[in-house]
This record gives sequence, C-alpha cells and structure tokens, in this order.
Amino acid sequence: MDLVAAALLGVVQGLTEFLPVSSSGHLILARAFSGWDPGRFGLAFDVACHVGTLLAVVAYFRRDIFRLAVAAPAALSGRDGAWERLGRLIVVGTLPVVVVGLLFADAIETTLRSPLVVAIALTVGAIGLLAAEWLGEKRRGDETLGYGEAVAIGVAQASALVPGISRSGATLTVAMLLGLRREAAARFVFLLSLPAIVAAALKESIDIAAVGVAGLPVGIFAVGLVTSAVVGYVTVKFFIRYLAGHTLHVFAAYRLVLAALTFAWLAAGWSAR
Repeated sequence: MDLVAAALLGVVQGLTEFLPVSSSGHLILARAFSGWDPGRFGLAFDVACHVGTLLAVVAYFRRDIFRLAVAAPAALSGRDGAWERLGRLIVVGTLPVVVVGLLFADAIETTLRSPLVVAIALTVGAIGLLAAEWLGEKRRGDETLGYGEAVAIGVAQASALVPGISRSGATLTVAMLLGLRREAAARFVFLLSLPAIVAAALKESIDIAAVGVAGLPVGIFAVGLVTSAVVGYVTVKFFIRYLAGHTLHVFAAYRLVLAALTFAWLAAGWSAR
C-alpha cells in the first residue's frame, strides 16, 4: 500500500506542479481526504517529488537551459543579448521568493498547511486566472519583459508559498495581465520556476540531514521521484501546446469545483462533531 500511495502522490505532484492548480494544495487535500498519514512519507518524500519535477522541467527546457548557461558569463558582464537578458530577468524575478522564503517559509509551513487555507487559496487563484483571461491583452512575447515586470511576476511566485495558490497559476496570471501571450508567459514562468524548485529541494534536504536519514524507505521515495518526473514531463509538454490555442477557463473552473468540494467536506466534518 505504501508503494501505491507513493505512486499516486507522485502522479499528483507531477500533474499539479506545472498546471495552474497548486501541487502543494493537492498533496494536502489528497492526504486529508484519503486519511494517509503524512508522517509515513514526510519531508523526504516531498524532496523526492521536487527532484522529480525538477528533472521534468530540466529535460523539457534543456536547450533553453543550455543557452542560458552558455550566456551566463556575458550576462554577468552586462552584455545585452537575448539570452543574457533572459538570464538576468530570471535572476531578478527569483529575488522575491528568496526573500519571502527566508523570512516566512517556516511560518507558512507551520500555520497555513490546512484544507481550509487551500480551499480559500484555490478560490482566489481561480478569480485571478479568470481576470487574466478577461483583462490581459495577451499580445507580447517574453522578450519584451522589463525588469520591473519580472519582479512583479516574481512576487506572484512568492505568493505561491501559500498552499493552494499555485506557482504557475499566480505567475501566469500576472504575466498575462502584463500582456504576455499564454505560451510566452508559460515559457518564462517555467524557466523562472527552476531556481525556486531547486531552492525548495535544497532546503528540505538540509532539514532532512538535520534529523538524519537512517531507516528511510528508499523504495517509496524512488517511486515518488520517478512518477513525478515522468508525469511532470508529459504535463509540461501538454500544457505548453495546450496554451497555444486554449484559455485557462477550464483550470479556473476546476479550482472552483475543488474548492467547493473542500468547503463541503470541511462543513460535513464540523457538522458531525
């Protein structure tokens, strides 16, 4: 049963890390609805899933990442080529999540990881997606982004530390409100997510090292890593193509339905007391 649960949670992570529906919120709800004990998987399993989704986005954007790496020295020297500028935009856009993570990550982890918070955040995020579709001009490419706009998208990414908000959902919302086309916004926000995913995995790894790794069920973590990586890659590939010709309405509707079900589940629990 542990392996089955690990595979299912890996699938959930792989699907929801990149779709605008919140991976952290789905993991919280999956565990709450199913009664699975988070302690059976714990922090180490979350690290495995983060590594899996990191491998997925690296594999899909490997050519872009290679060009960014090659351009890094010139970017540091101030050269204004396309890849050099994109690299600087990613660095600038990453700063807000670094600051918020260092100052508030522990508080968020201990106080906001609840189904109620997730339901509220799902609702807020759905409204944001609808606003982006209705109000955003969606005509610009990511090469037109300014540094201030990258910071604004980075602030949206930082807000996704609240479970239920969704990193891709919040950043896509702001990018589209700034006028970016859906597919151009998705490319930028997925590349922007790389440092944040790496940082999350490193932080959780440090926390694991502090408490020791003896006796951890390696097989369970391997299943979570592999399933989240494979499903994550397929999801990124699908989502980028999907955005070229479709709106985000279906994801907003899904968020609202899931939020309503969560509110109903919570209300039923309260009424049963």
